[in-house]
Amino acid sequence: MKKFFVIIILFLGIAVIAISFTELETIIQTLQHAHLGFFILAIMVQFIWFIVMGRMYQSIYHLLGIDEAILTLSRIATAANFINVVAPTAGVGGIALFASEARRRGHPAGKVTVAAALFLLLDQAAFLCVLSVGMIVLVRRNNLTGGEISASFFLLVTAIIYAFVLYLGYRSEEKLGNLLAKIARTVNRIVKFFRKEDYLSEIRAHAFAHEVSEGFSGLTEQPTSLVRPVMWGILGKALLMCVLVCAFLSFEVPFSAGTIIAGFSIAYLFLIVSPTPSGIGIVEGLMPIALSSLRVDWSQAVVITLTYRTVTFWVPFGIGAWAFRSLHTGGEQPSTNGVK
Repeated sequence: MKKFFVIIILFLGIAVIAISFTELETIIQTLQHAHLGFFILAIMVQFIWFIVMGRMYQSIYHLLGIDEAILTLSRIATAANFINVVAPTAGVGGIALFASEARRRGHPAGKVTVAAALFLLLDQAAFLCVLSVGMIVLVRRNNLTGGEISASFFLLVTAIIYAFVLYLGYRSEEKLGNLLAKIARTVNRIVKFFRKEDYLSEIRAHAFAHEVSEGFSGLTEQPTSLVRPVMWGILGKALLMCVLVCAFLSFEVPFSAGTIIAGFSIAYLFLIVSPTPSGIGIVEGLMPIALSSLRVDWSQAVVITLTYRTVTFWVPFGIGAWAFRSLHTGGEQPSTNGVK
């Protein structure tokens, strides 16, 4: 939790720095034109996004032969997002929460682990589809920079590696276990320069490979059925863009479809590749710059960014905290399998 408070301070610091770059009077004038109705509409759209994410998980669950209610999956997904923020472990904490809930609900933990891992991959695939359109907009407006190109390439390479690991687990448990064990040994050799004990467990690497292989063993449909969850993921990104539209409308700022797609693409891109959980502090600093490069006034870009992030980060964070505490049966507190 101490690290999380540091992140909050970083967020506030970035916000203060951003505001200091423009005249306070201009920002006040922008805020005076705010329409609360559009802000409320943005929150409503965000709640629809929760349901869509649950539907995306449900489509992946069906692919692996598991039945679960949409609202239940939405609640677990929201709680997993909360865990990934307060205990950032590259999404591992959220996957562990799904596995823990699977055991309590009588589902095969291996299959649910694969489902949660597939969600991360397919969500990235869905965003890459949106990002490609955003890149076209940036190229046409001559706004594409080396930063966006490098971040996009990093995301693409990460997705390819992630897909390869899952595919290897689908084809051969032994090969995946050997690969993960080799990676663990390499990381441990590097870490030994700083600490004596091993950082990663080779035994755990083989156990994870077994879970992945076991999860894929129950595949009930063809791999081409993965297109369905990708389409749900694209719908989720469209809803987030609707939140951005509401942020523009809240302050009577004119916009075009290209501005929304490109602005969202840049913000979400750096949210994924950011070293901070959910891009906190990074997105708040870069998104106003991206919007201003798309011909949005700087003071307006700042308030739009803070509004957008309030709805897409802080609202899910608060709902996720509630969802995490509510995931219990008979007073039993949910477990995250070692997530600290």
